[in-house]
Amino acid sequence: MLTQTQYPCAGCGAAVEFAPGTTALRCPYCGAQTQIPTATREITEHDWARFAGLPRKPIALLAQHVFKCQNCGAQTESDAISDRCRFCGAAVVAEVDPGEQVAPEAVLPFALTRQQLRASLGAWASSRWFAPNGLKKVAEAESAKSTYLPHWTYDSRTVSHYQGQRGEHYWVTESYTENGEQKTRQVRKTRWHHASGTVERAFDDVLVAGTTKVTQEHLDAMDPWPLGDAEPFHAQYLAGHQTLRYDVEPEAGLEQAKRKIAPVIEQDCRHDIGGDEQRVEQVDTEYHDLTFKLMLLPVWLACYIYAGRTYNIQVNGRTGEVAGERPYSAAKITAAVAAAVLVVALIVAFFVLRR
Repeated sequence: MLTQTQYPCAGCGAAVEFAPGTTALRCPYCGAQTQIPTATREITEHDWARFAGLPRKPIALLAQHVFKCQNCGAQTESDAISDRCRFCGAAVVAEVDPGEQVAPEAVLPFALTRQQLRASLGAWASSRWFAPNGLKKVAEAESAKSTYLPHWTYDSRTVSHYQGQRGEHYWVTESYTENGEQKTRQVRKTRWHHASGTVERAFDDVLVAGTTKVTQEHLDAMDPWPLGDAEPFHAQYLAGHQTLRYDVEPEAGLEQAKRKIAPVIEQDCRHDIGGDEQRVEQVDTEYHDLTFKLMLLPVWLACYIYAGRTYNIQVNGRTGEVAGERPYSAAKITAAVAAAVLVVALIVAFFVLRR
């Protein structure tokens, strides 16, 4: 069962919110601040073998939870872990019951303030060639929503047994005829030998998105994340910000993690095979000491409407890296093409007149 938490201001009683770039809760009305307590525990990695044996309800079967605002008394239904009252805007945070779903173990708090967000969006909008002039309005950032996105991280020690071939180059002299003249040339060939072996590697914090609400392409564009700055989970970091509940089960996340790991292991196999060229035909990987955790990463979500279509934009809440879609201005593209044609015509005319 999910229970709800709100954090009242000690000065005026209003619901306080986590202030990005600080370690404090700030009242949006009177400005009073309350420091978030220093963590007394470390971030824990969960043993996968133990977790796999625990009874757990699939996330898709969990109902939305109902927030009852202590500020205005209104009720709001949401599948988010934290949100705002849809009537008065007060911050509400749900306490996750680990018996029903995996509870967050770590949070990377927001550091990018709304003012800094405007600067990041402004620089991004200004650098978009052929974008409509109205795109610069996205830099106002008033409609941007601060959102924590769930991510899985996986740690494992891997042992991989491979089968393949090692290619070694050698040169032969080849004769050929050119314009009736007999000539020779050196031709490179490759001699292949069977190869097999074992490689080992430890992986730490292999990151997989726990939500399908944001495209993987945009999430990848916001890399890298300073995961080392993550804090042990404390619900107060979520106050005043939306937090999405994961909709990718940890089992599905593990399969994605393995797909991210596979190219690294294949490269290790190629290095182990040696030679001038390598063929990796089969790799069997064992995963040892497999652990995982749920981590919340900060993202500013914004959107821009152009010609009846909505374009989504995301900004890394720590680094300010911007990722997203952008519209193209047909008028600007037409003008650029016309200008290019005019320049070519002038150059041609210049050379014609010089003759």
